[in-house]
Amino acid sequence: MILIGQYDSPFVRRVGITLALYRLPFEHRPWSVFADGEKVRAFNPLMRVPTLVLDDDEVLFDSAGMIDALDDLAGPERALCPRSGLLRRQTLSAVALAMGAAEKAVSLFYELRLHEQVSAVLAERCRGQILSALAALERDRAGRTTPYWFGETPGHADIAAAVALRFIAEAHPGLVDAAAIPALAAHAAGLEALPVFAEISQPFVAPA
Repeated sequence: MILIGQYDSPFVRRVGITLALYRLPFEHRPWSVFADGEKVRAFNPLMRVPTLVLDDDEVLFDSAGMIDALDDLAGPERALCPRSGLLRRQTLSAVALAMGAAEKAVSLFYELRLHEQVSAVLAERCRGQILSALAALERDRAGRTTPYWFGETPGHADIAAAVALRFIAEAHPGLVDAAAIPALAAHAAGLEALPVFAEISQPFVAPA
């Protein structure tokens, strides 16, 4: 398989960590849609990352679809999300909050850095959405006693929360007060200390 995109993207990083946890071999092509846009477009007409090329040359364009495909490849016994029931819904809800916050952090970055005329209303709305989502994740995580979100081993909720929080902290320094989300911050820090999270990692680099 081929994973296209840089690991400073929380969406690329989430797929990369999932591939590594499933021990699925892949080639990483750290292309940027800004510096390497035409290379990306050759695989993905949307010219965005992540892009995942499967072993049979099928190309996936959406990170959620990639995770679903990797879960299928891993099989129900190894999948990082239950295939049905309450725990599946709870996992997907936590993932939606985390990756939704990451999406808003990307939108906020583009609004602040790429637009000559910044919309104060949009920027403030994005900040509020990010903080609200993280507060909801904090309440959820603080109410759980297992080492990881839903048990003894990391799952998709853990991966999503960690990659989102790191991206938000690096792309928007000072936006999030770790003291306001102690359980979530401690949980993410523990995940970042794991070898797979350290390996599938790249400091945020603002596009030129």
